[in-house]
Amino acid sequence: MSTALIIGASRGIGLELVRQYMTDGWRVIATARDDAGRDRVQALGAQCLRVDVAKPVSVTSLAWLLDGEKLDVALFVAGVMDRASAHTPPTQDTFDRVMHTNVMGAMMAIPQIAPMVEAADGVLACISSVMGSLQGTRSSDAALYRISKAALNMVVRTSQPAYPRARLVALHPGWVQTEMGGVSAPLTTKDSVTHIRRTLSQLTAAQCGQFLSHDGSTIPW
Repeated sequence: MSTALIIGASRGIGLELVRQYMTDGWRVIATARDDAGRDRVQALGAQCLRVDVAKPVSVTSLAWLLDGEKLDVALFVAGVMDRASAHTPPTQDTFDRVMHTNVMGAMMAIPQIAPMVEAADGVLACISSVMGSLQGTRSSDAALYRISKAALNMVVRTSQPAYPRARLVALHPGWVQTEMGGVSAPLTTKDSVTHIRRTLSQLTAAQCGQFLSHDGSTIPW
């Protein structure tokens, strides 16, 4: 039985990933940071670990909690948004919250789980955003969020050479109808996750370490 790890699965894209992989007969291990998220994950039949990626003491427990696992697919989905434009300097608390969750969490998780992905010749994807594309940036809105996703892309880029037997990608899920994306977004979580799973299942060697959209097309850095 194939095993998937979903980090940040309490709602939205993460929870839909759990749902779809479980429906297809996978064994799913997921993380949530609070009781409500854990209950939603467990209601789908998945194993749930209490991990808060913004807290180093919490995320460093991953290797111990997952000891001996082989991961066919691992996704770092956890992320938070700040919508302030570049006109507004972030407070230290806001900067720490966004950067710890979106960047530091991935930097701490990847060295723990990438060897488990390598053991299965698997795929490790970090959910990024087209808003982190330097070439594509034409707006100053959500400046800190954009910066954090650009940094996350570099985390993926620099991690790929360190774990050559794992296939790593930064993945834009599309504009999705989630709490972050809003009701006006054109993609449902079901459609986004269906595309994500298809792209990961068809990932080529040339796409390793790259920045991709949910449909598998390449996004400029």
